[in-house]
Amino acid sequence: MSAEEAINDMDKKPRPGMLSLTIRDKYVLYASYMPFVKGGGLFIPTTKPYEMGDEVFMILNLMEETEKLSVSGKVVWITPNGSQGNKASGIGVQFKEDESTNIRNKIETYLAGLLQSDRSTHTM
Repeated sequence: MSAEEAINDMDKKPRPGMLSLTIRDKYVLYASYMPFVKGGGLFIPTTKPYEMGDEVFMILNLMEETEKLSVSGKVVWITPNGSQGNKASGIGVQFKEDESTNIRNKIETYLAGLLQSDRSTHTM
């Protein structure tokens, strides 16, 4: 393979997207959290086009924490623009397995008592 072919091949491969999300309210966190996804995940409102399996890198600022959390993952849910039920457009990102425990534990601590709620979320 020539250098030019290698560069063209690299251009075709998806590059991870960078997302930043600040959640200051536990009800917003509840609506965004995806506990049904293995390892946990978050719904990120966006109109930017993504495909299933796309890799993303997220910078999360949760509640009143001064430390921002960084986590990578992959797109496992897509709610397109104009979806039924007036749902927000965006993507659901599954946390990468080796990074998921800390983030999931933090989120579930904030959501203690709410996880069994039957309130609707961005995804269900």
